Order: sequence, then structure tokens, then C-alpha cells
Amino acid sequence: MMRFACRLARPNFTFDAAFDAGPGITALFGPSGAGKSTAVRLIAGVDAPDEGRIAIDDTMLIDTSAGVAMPPHRRRVGLVFQDALLLPHLSVKANLTFGRWFTPRAERRIAFDAVIDVLGVGKLLMRRPGTLSGGERQRVAIGRALLASPRLLLMDEPLASLDASRKQEILPFIERLPREFGIPIVYVSHSLEEVSRLASTVVKLHEGRVVAAGAPADVLPLPTQMTSPTRLDLGAQHQLTSLLSAVVERHMPEYGLAVLRHPAGVMVAPVGAAAAGEVSVGIRAASVTLSLEGSDRAGPRTSLAGKVSAIAIDDGPYALVTIALAGGDALKAATTRLAVDRMKLAVGDDVHAQVADGSI
Repeated sequence: MMRFACRLARPNFTFDAAFDAGPGITALFGPSGAGKSTAVRLIAGVDAPDEGRIAIDDTMLIDTSAGVAMPPHRRRVGLVFQDALLLPHLSVKANLTFGRWFTPRAERRIAFDAVIDVLGVGKLLMRRPGTLSGGERQRVAIGRALLASPRLLLMDEPLASLDASRKQEILPFIERLPREFGIPIVYVSHSLEEVSRLASTVVKLHEGRVVAAGAPADVLPLPTQMTSPTRLDLGAQHQLTSLLSAVVERHMPEYGLAVLRHPAGVMVAPVGAAAAGEVSVGIRAASVTLSLEGSDRAGPRTSLAGKVSAIAIDDGPYALVTIALAGGDALKAATTRLAVDRMKLAVGDDVHAQVADGSI
């Protein structure tokens, strides 16, 4: 558990925030200039607060009232930035082990082989960073931070420089980290899709202050606001992600997928060969197709049964349907007014939500 309460005044900006980061991934979410990176710099020790306290479990990193100020190199906080910042003249293996030299041998509790396995970088060990893709470089950067056996992992916009396909490649690896290594993560992003998929807790910042904190479903904005009084924002619909919890039922190693069981039905997702028990998955509204009948397609696919709880339409072509799923989750589906009329959809109707393979 990390406890954070700091104040820092700068010309034209005052940061004054307090929050806790427990097990799992705590996302700092908000627009540019909200104070997300300021919080990261204070935790890492790059900046010092005017007043405040930061503690990880029983270790006090800084307490201005008691005169405690632990130097950055002793805080054992792992850092992963937008740029992987790998050493170009060293191999992947040498980059991975570089951080371990700064950790006392008795405190090296994360095994090299475990990191290699979870991040899937075994075939890259002898290569140089210049020959890697963006997603591969970020996986190596994450591995380097993990092998320093940190008390806390800070990830500041780690996917911001990657294209959409590379982001989808690396997200499952990040999801596994707290479960596999037991290290709490503070994750900075302004991407609604990333935060809704990864975070167990969201801290929403605005102008240097915490304006909301809690579960993603309670804190994250639902981008259904209209760009004019009567028109829904199609771009927002495509970005909207519903976060669901499911249990791994079986793996399909030949496809790199797993079949997940949800109270409303079955999901198929790339959650990783080592995933077990309960996992979180994000489903984009634009990937959901609604039907009044269940799927008759052979083989497993994502198909969830529920009831229509709300339908939002505009004076243009678009509609946004909310489906109440068994088990209490809610799923958003971006569609058109034409589709709603053709299906004669109304609140209370039973529907099946199907998701294209590879869209979770």
C-alpha cells in the first residue's frame, strides 16, 4: 500500500493531492496538465514537495514535517516511461539485468526466468534494442524495472508512443504484472481505453487536485455527451470501453486465446497462457454487435446475454445501447438508429451482445 499526500506550488500551478494505491493497478487519470506526471515525479524523488508525506507500506519515502527525505536511488521505485530508454550498445539480456546491480542481493526477490516468461522476451535476449519493435522495447523496459525488485512500479504513459496494434500487443502483459509479481503499480494515462481495461482503482486529477477516486465504473467518464445539443460524438462511442470481470475456463494455446466464463455467457480473449482465476477484460462499444437471437456459429466466441437498460439516440445516424448483463456488469454497444429501428429495440428487451474475434 502506498499512501500519498503532497503539496507543491509552482508559478501558475499548484499541486495539492492525496490518494492511496493498494494492490493491483492504480491509474492516475485526467487531461494534460492535471498533475499526473507531477505525482510520479514526487513519488520517484525527482521533485520534492513543499509539504507532505509519501509511504510505501512501513517505509517512509518523504515526510516534510519529520525531516525525512529518502534519496531516489534508495526508494526502490521502478520506472517505465513513454520512451523505453534502453541502452543501445547492450543486448536485451544486459539491459534487463542492468537494474539488478542497484538492488542488494538479499532483496532481489524477482527471478530472471519468471520475468522472461511473463513478458515473452526469451527469443530477444541476444538482440540489440535498435532491432526491436516499439512493443518489444517496452516489454524489455518493463522487465528491466521488474528485475530491480521494486516496492512500487511507476508507469508514466508507457503506451503513448505505440500504434494501436502495438498497444493491443502489450496490454495483456501489463495486466498480468500485479498478479504474477505482487507489485502495486501506479499507471499514468489519459487513455480511457487503457485505464478502463487495466485499473483496479482510478484516481481522477484535475488542475492538480483529486476530484474522484474509486472503481473504474464509478470514476471514469462515459463519453456519451453530445458535441451539439442533439448529436452524439461518434469518436467518443468508439473510445468507450466497458470493463467486465470473468473467470478463465480453459486455454486455447494453438491460438493464443482463452475461453472465459461470465455470468452472462462466454468470452474469448488473448489473456495469456499463464492467466488463471478472475481476470478483467475491456470491450469497446464499437466492437459489439446486437442480435435478438443467440449465436449459432460453431466454436467458442464472445456472446453475452442481457437486457436493454437504456438507448441514447441523436438526430443523426448514431445510437448507444446499454445492456444490463447477468452478474451486474453493464455493456455499451455503439450502433445506429437504423439498427435500433430494424430490431424494434426497446428498454427491457432481451438481447445477445456478440464481439468480433480479436476485439477484446
